[in-house]
Amino acid sequence: MRHFFKAAMVSTALVLAGGLVAAPAFAEVVYNRGNDTDPTTLDHHKTSTVAESNIMLDLYEGLVTYDVKAAVVPGVAESWTVSDDGLKYTFKLRQDAKWSNGDPVKASDFAFAFKRLQDPKTAAPYANMHYSIVNAQAVNKGEKQAAEMGVNAVDDHTLEITLNAPTPYFLEMLAHQTGLPLHQASVEQHGDAFVQPGNLVTNGAYMLESFTPNDKITLKKNPNYWDAANVKIDTVNVIPFEDRSACLRRFEASEVQSCSDIPAEQMDYMKQNLGEQVRIAPYLGTYYLPVKVKKEKLSDPRVRQALSMAIDREFLANEIWRGTMIPGYSLVPPGINNYGEPVYLPYKDEDILDREDAAKKLLEEAGVAPNTLSVELRHNTGSNHKNTMTALADMFKNIGVGATIVEMEGTGYFDYMKQDGDFDITRAGWIGDYSDPQNFLFLFESDNLGFNYPRWSNAEYDALMQKAETTTDLKERAGILRQAEELFLKEVPAIPVLYYSSRSLVSDKLSGWEDNLLNRHLTRYISLAN
Repeated sequence: MRHFFKAAMVSTALVLAGGLVAAPAFAEVVYNRGNDTDPTTLDHHKTSTVAESNIMLDLYEGLVTYDVKAAVVPGVAESWTVSDDGLKYTFKLRQDAKWSNGDPVKASDFAFAFKRLQDPKTAAPYANMHYSIVNAQAVNKGEKQAAEMGVNAVDDHTLEITLNAPTPYFLEMLAHQTGLPLHQASVEQHGDAFVQPGNLVTNGAYMLESFTPNDKITLKKNPNYWDAANVKIDTVNVIPFEDRSACLRRFEASEVQSCSDIPAEQMDYMKQNLGEQVRIAPYLGTYYLPVKVKKEKLSDPRVRQALSMAIDREFLANEIWRGTMIPGYSLVPPGINNYGEPVYLPYKDEDILDREDAAKKLLEEAGVAPNTLSVELRHNTGSNHKNTMTALADMFKNIGVGATIVEMEGTGYFDYMKQDGDFDITRAGWIGDYSDPQNFLFLFESDNLGFNYPRWSNAEYDALMQKAETTTDLKERAGILRQAEELFLKEVPAIPVLYYSSRSLVSDKLSGWEDNLLNRHLTRYISLAN
């Protein structure tokens, strides 16, 4: 018997024996997706972690977005032009872009979002990422009004952005969550509550259904998304797993189809039992230790340098992280664009025993007697981080420095550092938002209170970063940025320890997940087999 289907109907009717019988509806496709932790917020202007960006990029779409290989492709903007001097970008928005409530996405929605990002009242940790836009920094400092920013909605489908200087990574930057639009009416109606389920209006492939902390965030396919016809997953349950082993267990039980991170200590077991479902790939990121420089015992750069010299990075990478991380001796990771060879700590190739002897001498020069200095090592929940800190404590003991270890729950951990928490040394990681050294070096500018966890302030460093912002020759600019990193590595307000690899579990039932340097995997490209 032939079955006749009417387009766009959820259920169909079959003519059988002279009567009508309802056919079953298509089965809902549900993807249970493991994420590093719960977001601290769904206000994308206040987000700062990879775990948060994973969700933001499913809920919203910017002028540009990422494809499966994390290359920048058109998003809401179907095309754009750049002026000959590289200062003015003109974006043409697609006519069929809509919000989840059916409203059209307008150029004014982007202009509103860019200006809100710089509003001092928003207190966006990433505000300075967009200082390349004319007057953005002055607005963020309260020196100019938002209307004076170089962002102009010419009409509903045309947006102009004017820059202070040519910025080679500008389009890549717009794919980041700070480049996402906001539905102005709902933000103004609900205030801070605009992020709540039922209030949140989004323009991406998904919309927010519910958010139960420590359990899951449920996203539903957005029927008004312009490319909804090609979105294969109906429901995404984003499940937080600070305990990476817990995600592994649920993956093996087929209760989740992917894990955003894996327990390094079980790497041999996973490779043996899960085969190609274990994904290890290069990743543009650095794992480092912020040091609270204003504390008297840690204020001397010689003390911080001694601690750095005592760290056996090869042991951490190979034994603690089981070969899933790479020993790191610079803030800016190797392979980044617009930079050339990395700037390394000078003792990179020295034997660890020689480094320990040199570290003891540095401590002596700084007036620190053996076994008189003790530091607190603070980390967020996770067996990999705990094991790292335990190993660091043993390494510091080798140069006569004691250590205690404190663990914090993940959702409050990064806020604690942003808010100048009372720590000695913490653990942090930075994943490049775009492939340019500025995206790592800007973290430690004096006024970057959102990410400058050590609260290090150096006028020479700031001046170099400011000079690089307005230098158009890429080779000359790279030289200036290298000077900045050399200064940073001399004072080590944060100690680089490792370079990241992305480490994921991906079910063989998932299609569309392609390993890439930014580890971006938007659900809109993924499909799930039964």
